[in-house]
Amino acid sequence: MSAVLSPSAGLQQKRGLLLGTKGWAGVIAALAVICVVFPVLNLLVPEGSVFHVSDYMVQLTGKILCYAICALAMDLIWGYTGILSLGHGLFFALGGYGMGMYLMRQIGLDGNYKSPLPDFMVFLNWKELPWTWAVSDSFIAQMLLVVLVPGLLAFVFGWFAFRSRIKGVYFSIITQAMTFAAMLLFFRNETGFGGNNGFTDFKRILDLPIATPGMRITLFVITGCTLVGFYLLARAIVHSKYGRVLQAIRDAETRVMFTGYNPLAYKLSIWTLSAVMCAIAGALYVPQVGIINPSEMSPAASIEIAIWAAVGGRATLIGPIVGAFFVNGAKSWFTVAFPEFWLYFLGALFIAVTLFLPHGIVGLFRKAAEKKS
Repeated sequence: MSAVLSPSAGLQQKRGLLLGTKGWAGVIAALAVICVVFPVLNLLVPEGSVFHVSDYMVQLTGKILCYAICALAMDLIWGYTGILSLGHGLFFALGGYGMGMYLMRQIGLDGNYKSPLPDFMVFLNWKELPWTWAVSDSFIAQMLLVVLVPGLLAFVFGWFAFRSRIKGVYFSIITQAMTFAAMLLFFRNETGFGGNNGFTDFKRILDLPIATPGMRITLFVITGCTLVGFYLLARAIVHSKYGRVLQAIRDAETRVMFTGYNPLAYKLSIWTLSAVMCAIAGALYVPQVGIINPSEMSPAASIEIAIWAAVGGRATLIGPIVGAFFVNGAKSWFTVAFPEFWLYFLGALFIAVTLFLPHGIVGLFRKAAEKKS
């Protein structure tokens, strides 16, 4: 443990903060694709051209970019800290609901009932907004809540769980139970969050029409840049002394305690950051997909986040991003071509990766590169 946290190791990690020539070239290339290639091919290239990127592809890729942020968040806590969460779908959904509340207020009098209240509230004979919607007409306030509500929930939950030294499969089960309980709560109409149908039929964002090619590509670019920013942040974290302690906790938490470090503070902070990352992903997801409902809190949704990280390769940062694109790209194709076989494919893929590719897709490519060298 002392060798892991030695000054020389710290110096090596500081050097590792720089991506190097190839690393920065990859980041610049990714930003170029996100900020230049996709917008040009979508907005300027004619639809009949083979190079045209359709609105559907922009929406699909934007959705997967949101999923990739969740997978990256999962890698920080599972791949680098050894905490397997099966409840991150809750934080993703809370961020989505925070954004959805603002978008519902932006509808104004354009709803089916021509009322300042959201349509579902009029249908349920509500006379006024509940207290939870007090600042829902303010974009800044709602974006603060997108960060604060999931962050506070994660902090309080993590404080009690980590303080009680709950870990392993028990922690995973508790996070799954928390998410399932929240899903049941949001299904109830009395909570004021749209019940089973959730929020949909959005019209505007920041008083601008939401269903336009320009807004669609703008949201796509913001999502892509957010993913790149979180990737750089995650890399800075795992290559710092703080990140080395996280990895030491993953490998031998008891030894970390004996060396004078308090695992609680480290686990709680990275757990809360990971939850906030998922919440921001959820907030970016909703205006692009156009709907948010309690199904985003289902146990299967949280399990899929862990699958993306495992398939791509844990403790690699880039691996979970690759896994999110690979799994969701395959899902988009399978659910159209062979919808009845998708779940079988997903299960077989997870089993195959667990048995034959413990380091995921990225690990497979790294092994191939090592053999060539």
